[in-house]
Amino acid sequence: MKLLLGFMWLLHWLPLPVLGRFGNLIGSLLFILLPSRRHITLTNLRLCMPELTEAERVVLARQHFQAYSRSVWERGILWWASEARLRRLIQLDPGSVPVEQMTAQPTILLCPHFVCLDVAGAAVAMETSASSMYVQQKNLAFDRVLRAGRSRFKPVKLFTRQDGIKPIMRALRDKLPYFMLPDMDFGEKDAEFVPFFGIEAATLTATARIAATTGAQVLPVIATFLPNFQGWRVKFYPVWDNYPGTDMVAATRRMNAFIEDRVREAPAEYFWTHKRFKTRPNGEPSLYQRAPKP
Repeated sequence: MKLLLGFMWLLHWLPLPVLGRFGNLIGSLLFILLPSRRHITLTNLRLCMPELTEAERVVLARQHFQAYSRSVWERGILWWASEARLRRLIQLDPGSVPVEQMTAQPTILLCPHFVCLDVAGAAVAMETSASSMYVQQKNLAFDRVLRAGRSRFKPVKLFTRQDGIKPIMRALRDKLPYFMLPDMDFGEKDAEFVPFFGIEAATLTATARIAATTGAQVLPVIATFLPNFQGWRVKFYPVWDNYPGTDMVAATRRMNAFIEDRVREAPAEYFWTHKRFKTRPNGEPSLYQRAPKP
């Protein structure tokens, strides 16, 4: 792992178009070499985008592997490049981070699992302190680099799932914006089955419940690639009106519908290698079982 991190550090000095093309090359190789992840990706695409032909889904799956690989290698820029270089590469929409809006009251920054999500974190961290939950890495060296990379600008608070909900609530009451990534399958605990691209998906209701408890506003933010390897776009969407209301399930469905719309805008960049539909209601069989060979 230390060798890999050292290699990432060396590569971050490359011009972004060179690094991006290198990432695409590695992604194309991984598409061939990782059949289990390829199967998961194609299964998700068959479920979520049945309007595409199988050939179109294969092309999209390969593009996703390329995008995911790019995001990993380009993360070295986020961790080690100068702030001036990052500001040149990150295009903000609108033209600046809405710091005053997100710190005037408790704010949940809804950040779905697009491959460039760390870019959104860097864009905010250069302007103001924030908090987020992260997955503690098994490799200690990688974990240290990850934490340092996400906290090298303004002070941040990073929580793990083991920390529970209380630190998040305290951060929000202190008007520290909280990055929330609720669109993965964590099982049935604290989740409801609501549609995602028309498929019942175990979805955390935490966004709605925390917003209801703290009075936090929900401000979505999504980072995507700019064309031609020119950098990244970080878009802040309008705060959701009348959210969450009184129906937490309806509020969670509203969240999924918003994410669906954003996925259709940049379909190759959503995190398709995750088993989004792993947990099934009422003991239904897995959607990821391979068909038996004839």
